[in-house]
Amino acid sequence: MSKRLRRDWPFLLMVVPAVGLMILFMYVPMLGNIIAWQHYSPYVALFENPWAGWDNFLRVFRTPSFWDAVANTLAITTFQLIFYFPVPIALALLLNSVLTPWLRTSIQSIIYLPHFFSWVLVVTIFQQILGGAGLLNRVLRDAGMEPVEIMTDPETFLLLVTAQAVWKDAGWGMIIFLAALSTIDPAQYEAAAVDGAGKWRRMWSITLPAIRPTIILLLILRLGDALTVGFEQLILQRGAVGQGAAEVLDTYVYYQGVIGGDWSFAAAAGLIKGIVSLLLVLGANKLAHVFGEAGVYRKES
Repeated sequence: MSKRLRRDWPFLLMVVPAVGLMILFMYVPMLGNIIAWQHYSPYVALFENPWAGWDNFLRVFRTPSFWDAVANTLAITTFQLIFYFPVPIALALLLNSVLTPWLRTSIQSIIYLPHFFSWVLVVTIFQQILGGAGLLNRVLRDAGMEPVEIMTDPETFLLLVTAQAVWKDAGWGMIIFLAALSTIDPAQYEAAAVDGAGKWRRMWSITLPAIRPTIILLLILRLGDALTVGFEQLILQRGAVGQGAAEVLDTYVYYQGVIGGDWSFAAAAGLIKGIVSLLLVLGANKLAHVFGEAGVYRKES
């Protein structure tokens, strides 16, 4: 250990500022979770608030609106896991097949550009296209057809938020898989082609196995983030489609704590969400080990 420290001390010194910032802004604020066991008031010193024990947690579990938010969160994250998660992989495979370098670079730049847009701008763009007075409805009215209410329809809200997420972030996720694809030795494709393997066989036998560790790693991280489905995106559209369709755990905690002033209740709900997310990461990582993948971390034997 001492030998490794002497060897790697310059690198350890480089990460000290980042570790310090992480401790200051991520771990120190976790001490505030103590209010989940209190009848908290912001006008009283932290440790002078009366203790509530587990009452706030019991109140969370007994509140129907909390379970409604859980149901919406799971519905959105499951739908996006099925229909959004494969999109960056498909884009990377398609773009990797483009042989002209300048064309591949141009397409890549155009696709991941929306990642740098704020959710306010993304929702505004969709409103201008799909809203009641948007481009789509103007075209339909000019054609003598009935307009459609997409931005305010709770029934199609799940499709809407998934389409927004795909348009905004699929191109950015594609970059990770393109980086994984760049590590594949071209000689493997050449050898497979000599053996008579077609494009689909080469993709199935060479490309997908090469990026499988990356897919599993990102899937584990996505499962750990399953209960966080986009606070800004949903709170911007909550008023248009209603609480029943757009209320997820993040917005629920915000409205209960910041807006409603029930800080202890909101802290308990947020803590439950964090614990479940941690268990999902640990469980998915263990499952990855069962299938022979490294996952997020692996204990050294």
